[in-house]
Amino acid sequence: MIPDANRQLLERELAVDDPWRLDSSSFEQERYAQMLRMSRCNGDVASALEVGCAAGAFTEMLAPLCERLTVVDVMPQAIERARRRTTKWSHITWVACDIQRFATTEQFELIVVAEVLYYLKDIVEMHAAIRNLVRMLAPNGALIFGSARDAACQRWGHAAGAETVIALFTESLSQVERLHCHTNSVNEDCLIVRFRKPGHSSEQPNVGH
Repeated sequence: MIPDANRQLLERELAVDDPWRLDSSSFEQERYAQMLRMSRCNGDVASALEVGCAAGAFTEMLAPLCERLTVVDVMPQAIERARRRTTKWSHITWVACDIQRFATTEQFELIVVAEVLYYLKDIVEMHAAIRNLVRMLAPNGALIFGSARDAACQRWGHAAGAETVIALFTESLSQVERLHCHTNSVNEDCLIVRFRKPGHSSEQPNVGH
């Protein structure tokens, strides 16, 4: 569950135009470009899940790749902003829910979760959310994870960031590709990883730095 302080922070950020500079920052645009490239690796996707839609910048990019897209965000304000941005797409299902509590019998070929899990209270809750995501990922499905690194997240007052969460995902998923996106700013330093759920894929890991 997101602590009250983090929820209030999100509410304040969502009240302004272009929160987190997702539309105006070259760093954020590069991060999204890499996430989108990883999402395209297996072509079009029958069913995808995006966890945390912010103001809908990446949702708008992801929607054309999917026959069905489910978007889950704990903040109704985020869903409303993203919904307004993506009105031309009729195949998006919106769910206001904590990712630890979100449940469906559907299994997704693609899950994208970026800059979300560090808002949870502690590593125990992050681990619970990860187990839920792994359960919903179809065999051979791809999970794209992105996050600011541990040092930045801890400086911002969160329990952990990318390195910690990647280690938790690796308990259940195979790491296929890893990228380090950064600038000279200490606040623009993130890792993006493409994971695959074990199945019958013959794809070999290709981990970069």
